[in-house]
Amino acid sequence: MGSPAETTPISGVIFDFHSTLVSGGDTAGWIDAAWQSLGRPGDPTSELGAETVEAAVIFLDRIWEHAGELDPGSGRDLSPERHRGVFDATIERAPGVDAELAAALYVAMPDMLEAYADSAPVLRALRERGTRIAILSNVGFDLRPFIARSELAGLADALVMSFEVGAVKPNPAIFQRALDLLGVPPDEALMVGDSWRDDGAAAALGVRTLILPRTDGPVHGLDVVLRLVGG
Repeated sequence: MGSPAETTPISGVIFDFHSTLVSGGDTAGWIDAAWQSLGRPGDPTSELGAETVEAAVIFLDRIWEHAGELDPGSGRDLSPERHRGVFDATIERAPGVDAELAAALYVAMPDMLEAYADSAPVLRALRERGTRIAILSNVGFDLRPFIARSELAGLADALVMSFEVGAVKPNPAIFQRALDLLGVPPDEALMVGDSWRDDGAAAALGVRTLILPRTDGPVHGLDVVLRLVGG
């Protein structure tokens, strides 16, 4: 009996952005920030009531899952205009959120993003090993300003955003774009994401895929990527 074939080494890793490298941050803080940006008196809890704010937090914490009910094909992530339109239509269902507050929430949203505590250390360790890195996202607005001011700055070789590519996951075209930018063949790549439906589609191109479901804590368990890539 012959020995088993060796696995092709991983030379490039493609990371999903939302709920893989970053979380949406503190949802209650998001509401507070939008409220204060409008110069409204008091705070959301004192003005709207604790129960209403709690219900709004629960809704906003899953706003893009709710948006998927209106936009199951993620067409919102093909242009900034469509992204804003789906957000506005979705947030109409959020308790206590009027049109003015909804607009302020949209503006404040990118500032609420928070990189998981293990994101930058893992990306940095991969770079030290010579591994090529891409960040890939279904997104309808530019992530560059956030990345530039975050601890993720300078840690990726490529950034692939659906609204620039004209394709959204699970369309293979968006994964192929990342591979092309990295100069890595599919069998030498690893896709890391949180969605079996969207991120798992990379497997159709022959890309090994790791799914780490969304977590609510500060750490996402990305250290497993280092073990898969090896030294």
